[in-house]
Amino acid sequence: MPTLLLVDGSSYLYRAFHALPDLRNSQGEPTGAIRGVLSMLRRLESDYKAEFRACVFDAKGKTFRDDWYPEYKSHRPPMPDDLRAQIAPLHEAVRAEGWPLLSVEGVEADDVIGTLTRLALERGWEVVISTGDKDLTQLVRPGVRWVNTMSEEVLDEAGVAAKFGVPPERIVDYLALVGDTVDNVPGVEKCGPKTAVKWLTEYGTLDNLVANADKVGGKVGENLRRHLDFLPLGRKLVTVATDVELPVGLDELPARADDKAALRALYERFEFKSWLKDLDGGAESVAASKAASDARRFDRQENRGQTPISEAATTTPGEGGVCAISADEQMKDLTPVYLPILDWPTFDAWLAKISAAELTAFDTETTSLDPMAARLVGMSFAVEPGEAAYLPLAHRGAAQLPEAPEQLPLDEVLDRLRPWFESDRHAKLGQNLKYDAHVLANHGIALRGIAHDTLLESYVLESDKAHDMDSLAKRHLGLATIPYTEVCGKGAKQIGFDEVDVARATEYAAEDADVTLRLHQHLCPQLQALPQLEALYRELEMPVLGVLQRMERTGVLIDPFLLGQHSEELGRRLYTLEGEAHALAGQPFNLGSPKQLGEILFGKLGLPVVKKTATGQPSTDEEVLEKLAEDYPLPKLLLEHRGLSKLKSTYADKLPRMVNPRTGRVHTSFSQATAVTGRLSSSEPNLQNIPIRTPEGRRIRAAFIAPRDHLIVSADYSQIELRIMAHLSDDARLLEAFARGEDVHRATAGEVFGVAPAEVTSEQRRYAKVINFGLIYGMSAHGLAKNLGIERAAAQAWIDRYFARYPGVAEYMDRTRAEAREQGYVETVFGRRLYLPDIRASQAGRRAGAERAAINAPMQGTAADLIKKAMIATDAWLASCGLKSKLVLQVHDELVLEVPGAELETVREELPRLMGGVATLKVPLLVEVGAGDNWDEAH
Repeated sequence: MPTLLLVDGSSYLYRAFHALPDLRNSQGEPTGAIRGVLSMLRRLESDYKAEFRACVFDAKGKTFRDDWYPEYKSHRPPMPDDLRAQIAPLHEAVRAEGWPLLSVEGVEADDVIGTLTRLALERGWEVVISTGDKDLTQLVRPGVRWVNTMSEEVLDEAGVAAKFGVPPERIVDYLALVGDTVDNVPGVEKCGPKTAVKWLTEYGTLDNLVANADKVGGKVGENLRRHLDFLPLGRKLVTVATDVELPVGLDELPARADDKAALRALYERFEFKSWLKDLDGGAESVAASKAASDARRFDRQENRGQTPISEAATTTPGEGGVCAISADEQMKDLTPVYLPILDWPTFDAWLAKISAAELTAFDTETTSLDPMAARLVGMSFAVEPGEAAYLPLAHRGAAQLPEAPEQLPLDEVLDRLRPWFESDRHAKLGQNLKYDAHVLANHGIALRGIAHDTLLESYVLESDKAHDMDSLAKRHLGLATIPYTEVCGKGAKQIGFDEVDVARATEYAAEDADVTLRLHQHLCPQLQALPQLEALYRELEMPVLGVLQRMERTGVLIDPFLLGQHSEELGRRLYTLEGEAHALAGQPFNLGSPKQLGEILFGKLGLPVVKKTATGQPSTDEEVLEKLAEDYPLPKLLLEHRGLSKLKSTYADKLPRMVNPRTGRVHTSFSQATAVTGRLSSSEPNLQNIPIRTPEGRRIRAAFIAPRDHLIVSADYSQIELRIMAHLSDDARLLEAFARGEDVHRATAGEVFGVAPAEVTSEQRRYAKVINFGLIYGMSAHGLAKNLGIERAAAQAWIDRYFARYPGVAEYMDRTRAEAREQGYVETVFGRRLYLPDIRASQAGRRAGAERAAINAPMQGTAADLIKKAMIATDAWLASCGLKSKLVLQVHDELVLEVPGAELETVREELPRLMGGVATLKVPLLVEVGAGDNWDEAH
């Protein structure tokens, strides 16, 4: 039975454009959408063998739906120029790849696909429809499957019913009720998916629902009745046509051979070098290479082709490596010897050397700072101070290097080094080894035997200092190392490390390995002299390194289409706010210009100046706007505009472009050595600052989705810093409230306002919550008054009453401030030191800030330690039980997992026990667990 494979080319085009970074050839032509679409087609062709196929694109101009409803798709912004420029060459490339291409004037791609599906079914063929458009699920029936390569979904009839709550034949009714924001088809106001499913389950069809509309109660029932006149047109607009006139028949859509000459011209123009190599491969045809190369590179499955650090990847510091106490004395007059490894005898000698060494420092030189994309250029090794070697593997000719020397073949070198890299017996040392582990994983090697990391040694010893190798070498060894910019240049003239002369590269790279070894021999004894810190390094920071690498490697799945819709809505809201701001100002102005904003606020409107900038101009920063917003409408509106603008640019617009083309996921980087409190930080993208108290922020979280047959699970420590405050202060009333499982904010309100907990009003509870959390952060009476909008005297009275009822808290704060002044640091429950350089400052403001930090840091730091312990325990449990569930994110006091449906109850039951049992405090650790199809539903 023949199979017809139908691709929604327009859907592919937009997905590729928004998912990939801004790729260009040397002529500046955009290439990302072309590369992305061709890669997805290659993978699809590899996964689904079909005798007939077609790639269908929307044609230019209006369609019959525009005649029915002029507002159809009218809100869509113009196509970006960089996307438009890629359409014609993409069409040419699709045809050259052997795909029949269809674009029918006056008809949408959906309708072409619908008609071809009907024709194929009439012949008894199988049909596979590949798209991200949910509207096309209405075509699913026996013999028709709907495939979304981005989310790994393959839906048959049962799959559609499970996903949407209605069978395929009711999808049109469902869409008519909920509407389609992408196409600007309005639905029934306030009727979401759950309500639509409920109605269709109860009444069977849309027609029957309409006939019984008078029986539907509530506000949404009123909305339904108001929408009755539009429903027939709405249903018509979302119905995929299956009877449009086509310029070709099914027999004209056989899979065709590639046009290699045309492909060569296109690949050369757009500089698709790896695909050009496929064409030049001789015996290996392009078709064969599709399965062998690009299908792997753009794989969307969770871990295919990825090799994370194993659970046994780290060894215990002290067991795997030396701590030379006399290292400083030995190295005072050391003259380093750095050599390249350019032949097999030298390689064999160094392989024997590192195989026999108790500890080896190694470092990688790569093509990129992006750990998921970086490829090896070379690597360096050191086993004794002052002696190191650099193994170049991928240096090429360049401006400063007309001819690169012959280098050992990378693949053969890695095959011979693999047993050493993957051995637990051979202890490894590095500076930020999490990155090097990713680089090796990109080449299929699982790094094991990680014994020490100088980045983490430094961080545990002195969290408030810089931890990059150049700074560490200067601070601890008195060495001025070669800066990267001296080797590769900077700015527009910077070259890649693969273009650096091998002799110069050897000086730089071998020095990295040598200095890393020297730093370890300097830092390790300092750690061993402080048992609490050494235990923190050995039992917490080093094991977390491996957990984070696995999390980063897994990444998280997002829905770029949902983010695209959200971006459009935010754009419309921003446009409206801009108009309102202009009206309030009485003239147009640039909302992003501090100068123009200052002229409007303080010149034209005469608002009071709150503070001035260093240049003496009135400030318009967020603090000023918040103060002015208490009394004036324009500053309040400007704050909303700033918040939404940041949300749009940072998340709704940026996240889809950060999807890794090989994995189909977003891969953030977690830093262990940034926040002085021990908290992890997230970057590229930063996933820890997504606002959760606004609907707009929650919609960003809703775009973080689970793959097919999985759920997102969120496990969050409840009121963790308040519980730590109770533990540290040993306050009897706080301890009792937590021991009884009381609502602590309600209990605090009862104590402060002198009423029974049952009589506490919602307003009193809100005030108590502000007091509880405010005091944790060292909030003064002035700050509390400002936060609650009350007089300072009233705020001070409430603070006095709070401390009278919780004397242990007041004593803890006084004691902590005194200890901080005496020793210059405070400690977490687990001994992490949090340094406060301004605690003895002569300037009162700096000193007061340090005192506030002294109170909060032990709680925030202890919370950071607890969540790291929870990550280690959860990761180990998942591995020991052979579960397929995976940690994917850590945000503040929350762990986020991707869990197969079959494992949900096991994970839901075990996480509270695991996380609650990582430490014994004077109060119970309560963990709240939620699950859903996306992060917002789970939280």
